[in-house]
Amino acid sequence: MASIDPDSLPYRPCVGIVLLNEMGQIWVGRRFEDLVQMEVQKRWQMPQGGIDKGEEAETAALRELYEETGVSSVKILAQSQDWIKYDLPAEAVGKALKGKYRGQQQKWFAMRFTGRDDEINLKPDGHKQEFDAWRWVDPGEVLDLIVGFKRPTYEVILREFREFLAS
Repeated sequence: MASIDPDSLPYRPCVGIVLLNEMGQIWVGRRFEDLVQMEVQKRWQMPQGGIDKGEEAETAALRELYEETGVSSVKILAQSQDWIKYDLPAEAVGKALKGKYRGQQQKWFAMRFTGRDDEINLKPDGHKQEFDAWRWVDPGEVLDLIVGFKRPTYEVILREFREFLAS
């Protein structure tokens, strides 16, 4: 089977959410499945997902946040200045993201969680469960928990939203 040239594939338009509690800690969820099996221990990530055709990025962010966490009690604090891209590792191209994309191009949103932790539901009615656990972490912990190919994206986002994060 011929390998797929990543440069021939588009980026999937997506959103990402930095969900913050009142102390400036970040919500992370542990994924059921990994894009890269070699980094099995690094299964944590912030909520993210695709933008539907014709959907505004902010609407997609609120929808994805609810679908993945059950959370709707939020205040949007900021959005990333630019779209941020990441490429999938070579071994995941043609397999991950339904094999149609080379990676993702994301608009990120910083949101303050205004509800209580018991609002968090990893299996909201009618939605596929993506995480099997969650926790609040200090910003300094985030980069150590994620798969390596997402690290540059998370570095950009943490810098851009630093005014909202716990010190």
